[in-house]
Formats: sequence, structure tokens, C-alpha cells
Amino acid sequence: MNCKNCDHLLTDTSQYCNSCGAQVVKKRLTLKNLFQQFTETYLNYDNKFFRTIANLFVKPDEVIDSYVNGVRKKYINPVNFLAISFTLSGFYLFFFQDNLKEGMDFSGFSNYQGQEKLNEALSNFIFDYSSFIYFSIIPAFAIISWIVFLNKKYNFTEHVVIYLYTMSLSSIVSIFLTVFIILIAPKSYMTFSLGIYFLLFIYHIFLLKRLFKLNGKQMLMKTLAFLPLGFIIYVVLSIIMTILIIITENLSLQDLVPAK
Repeated sequence: MNCKNCDHLLTDTSQYCNSCGAQVVKKRLTLKNLFQQFTETYLNYDNKFFRTIANLFVKPDEVIDSYVNGVRKKYINPVNFLAISFTLSGFYLFFFQDNLKEGMDFSGFSNYQGQEKLNEALSNFIFDYSSFIYFSIIPAFAIISWIVFLNKKYNFTEHVVIYLYTMSLSSIVSIFLTVFIILIAPKSYMTFSLGIYFLLFIYHIFLLKRLFKLNGKQMLMKTLAFLPLGFIIYVVLSIIMTILIIITENLSLQDLVPAK
């Protein structure tokens, strides 16, 4: 008998391949064992998914340092964690997209001609390309922190790992909190979203302080360096997003001209 993953020769009593480590599956796939595999992977009390989430809250520096330093079995790797967040986001948008569109009101942010058309184009773009928007934030944050902490221990790729973990965590948590808000107070969605961004900012201060062993003064200086770079990245991404909205939603430049 050979391993179905790497074709390494196995014995008849082998439970795992001693070459690639894959489990030897002998049973035919059924709904029962498929459900059993799911519960063992994601719903078990001591599994990597819950451990990763819990420790990202209380000791995020341990999760990130562990992965950077070669630990691969204790926590979910950042790419898989991102994939899980995208999967949950897909289900979330599928079931609650109409509720979210009702809760998104951009009318108070500008006074443009064709405001209703702009609002619709913006909300459509956000929902249609939410994964693209979300994914673009990760390298943007990584560039900023790599510059701010250039003299520290992480290279650019390792900074990407930081935000793969933290942005995936924020996505997963915000999904469940947003569903709760939609069910009890849908009109408060926009206010709640702003609150989430503020908490995300505080969380990253907490993370970076622990990760780079900063005192209060050092953290303040790094935050002051982070903010202008963040603003520049925000402007660049906003311009790109505006161009993409014009292209994908067939808007004219007249729609973007302020009302007289």
C-alpha cells in the first residue's frame, strides 16, 4: 500500500505516512465522516482554530513570533486563517447583503449631484470586490509598519504575516458582531462600523507594543510616524478605488462633480 499523497510505501497497519505525515484514510467518504472531520478540525475545544483566535486576543506576539520562528503545528498558519475569514465573509455577504445595503447610508458624507447613483455604485463595488479591497489593506499596512519599524527584527514578508493574522481576526470577529447588530439595531450599522475601525486601531497599538517591546513614549512616537504614512496610503487606495468604481459601475465624471 502506498501513500495517496506522496506515494511513499506504507505498511497495512500504518495510520499516518512516515514521509509526509498525512493521515491514511481507508474509509469511503460519507456525510457522517465528513461531518466528523469538520467538527474535529474546527469545533474541537483544543483545536488550532480556537487557540489561534484566543491567543491573538491575549498574546498576539506569541502567535506571530511562533510562526515567524518556524512553529507550524501550534497555530493555524496565516494563509489558512485568511482563507477561513474569506469563507466566512462569503457566507455572511450571501445571507446579509440586502440588510447591509439598507444599513449603509453615505448621503451624509458628501453633497454631489447624482448622490443616489454614487451611493449605489459605492455599495455595489464594496460588496462585489470586498475580498479585493480587504486583501489590498494587508500589504498596505505591512509597507507602513515595515518602514516605521525598519530597524527592528522583521523583514517585509514577516510584516505581511502580522497583518494576515490581525486582519483575518478582525474580519472574523466583525462578522459575528455585525450580524448581531443587524438583528437588533440595523440602523446603527454605520456607527457600529466606525467603532470597529477605532477598536482595530487600538488593537494594533496593543499588538505592536507587545511585538516590538515598546514603552509608552516609543509607542507614541511610532504611532505619530504611522499616522501620516497611513494617510498617504489611504489617499492612494481611495484614488485607485474611485477609478475602479468609475470603470466597473459605468459612471461619468459628471457624477463626481460637487453640486453647485
